[in-house]
Formats: sequence, structure tokens, C-alpha cells
Amino acid sequence: MAEYDLIAQSYLKTRQGVLCLPAEIYTFETMAGEIAGQSILELGCGEGFYTRKLKQKGAAKVLGIDLSEQMIELAKKQEAREPLGVEYLVRDALELGQIGGFDIVIATFLLNHAQTKEQLLKMCQSVAVNLKPGGRFMALNHNLELSPEFYPKLEKYGRRQTMRGLREEGTPISVTLFNATEKSTFTDFYLSQATYEWAFQQVGLKEIVWHPLLVSPEDIQKFGQAFWQDLMDYPIFVWIEGVKECQTSV
Repeated sequence: MAEYDLIAQSYLKTRQGVLCLPAEIYTFETMAGEIAGQSILELGCGEGFYTRKLKQKGAAKVLGIDLSEQMIELAKKQEAREPLGVEYLVRDALELGQIGGFDIVIATFLLNHAQTKEQLLKMCQSVAVNLKPGGRFMALNHNLELSPEFYPKLEKYGRRQTMRGLREEGTPISVTLFNATEKSTFTDFYLSQATYEWAFQQVGLKEIVWHPLLVSPEDIQKFGQAFWQDLMDYPIFVWIEGVKECQTSV
């Protein structure tokens, strides 16, 4: 059973209330840029939060996959209530294989669940094998390089983290999202940026750029610069983007 099968409902409720969500959404929508007419595969789509935004931004085709049957069920229920034409499948990104040729492949909070460099490589292979040559790779990922000494600064945004051991390859990071009424806990695993860069290179992803989170001018005005400052100084997540080489074997 996927970890998220156990927390699907509580995860949905907590994410809707965490105070860092506006920055997450703004980062995603700003960095994704112009996607009208593009075919997009989202790996780790969860309850379909971003697949729906991608379709609303004009993507021609959006397919979301997730290992969690419960998350996909939530996504399908939302699609049934408000049809946009998004498709969903229960699939494991570690064993996906080629299911199509897409202009863009997005990994949303997926890569940070890789426990080893070998697992990360398999996830990146799933990205590359489903990208057209020259296609865009984009990932919204938890910032695993954030030092544990700064974890307490995240709590005011509805996020609590604990690293279970020394910061070395494969160390688990327990993450709890919480609001006034709900909480949900899941596990990330520390892998260094160098390991990520290695995996990207192995599958032919190039021009890799790492971007910190963004906060919109409207949200800064609404909540104040002081509220967002810790999030900007100690970012909870990062945006990663790159391009698939035109000739590569995966």
C-alpha cells in the first residue's frame, strides 16, 4: 500500500490550509510559464491539484499518475464534479516505462521520496523516456538541502520537519503538515543536489537549473514582508527545470 493511501483525506484537508500554499502555487504557475497547446504528464499528481491548474492554463492534454489509489480516486472524483478532460492512472513512477511522448513532464513532490540514488535514477528514467526530444522537464521538489537547524522556522507556515539521523544519503525526513483542525505526516529522504544532478545527467536531461520559491507581490502586500521572510531565506521547496537531449538512450 502506498504511504499516501493512509493519509489521503487528511493530506487533502491540511494542504488546503497550510500558510505556505500561496507561495507554492505562485512558484508553480510562474515557473511553468506558457503551456497552451502542450501535452503534459505529471508524475506524483496526488489528488490532481496541479493537473487541473495545467489544464486550466490551456494544456492540450494532461495525464496524471500516482502510486496511491486513494489519491487517484480523489482526483477522479474532482474531475467527475468539474470535468476538464484530465486523465488519471494508478502507476508507480519507479516502474512506469514509456506510456507516451509528452512535450512536458512534471514531477510534483515525487523525487524527494526516492530513498536511494538507484530509486532516483529510475524516477528520472520515467521522466526522460516519456519526454519528446527537446521536451521540458520540470519538478516542484522539497528543498532537501535545507539544514535541520532551520526546520523550526517552518512551523509558522504549517510545516514541521524532523531529520531522523545525520544528514547523509538516504536519511529519512519526517514531514507533518498541519492547520487548526487537521494534520498529515509523510516521509521524504535526503539525497544531495550532487546526486540529483548525477541522475539527471545519466538520463540525458541537460540545462538543469534550480530556482528558489517565489512569493507574489500581492501576497507580500497581504501578509507583509516580515511574514514571508523566513520562507524566502530558508525555502521549503525548490523548482527544478531542464531539457531532454535530442539524442539520448535511457
